[in-house]
Amino acid sequence: MDASAKRFLYQQILWLGIYFAISIVITMFIDFPYSLMVLLPVIFGIAYYRRYRFMKQIGRQQGSLFRNPFDQKNEGGVHYYCINCGTKHNKVSCPNCGSKMKKAGF
Repeated sequence: MDASAKRFLYQQILWLGIYFAISIVITMFIDFPYSLMVLLPVIFGIAYYRRYRFMKQIGRQQGSLFRNPFDQKNEGGVHYYCINCGTKHNKVSCPNCGSKMKKAGF
């Protein structure tokens, strides 16, 4: 297992422990129906904060809870490269050589 996979696994276990500890503390001090009403917004708030932090790390200005973080809007989406001559285009056939064989790339 490489270092990045170990770090990812460590972070996931750490956050799982944090969520578990928060839920135990809230359920110890607040009775059941009310603890659920307190616990859900707290958990969703922490999840939103984690996503916001992740979006900041990958370079987005503002995180959103319901958007795909890997959306490729800044590059114009998928580009195609001609297998024959290597020309980058978004057409059905290559504007340079006319070949319809292409490969996708970002």
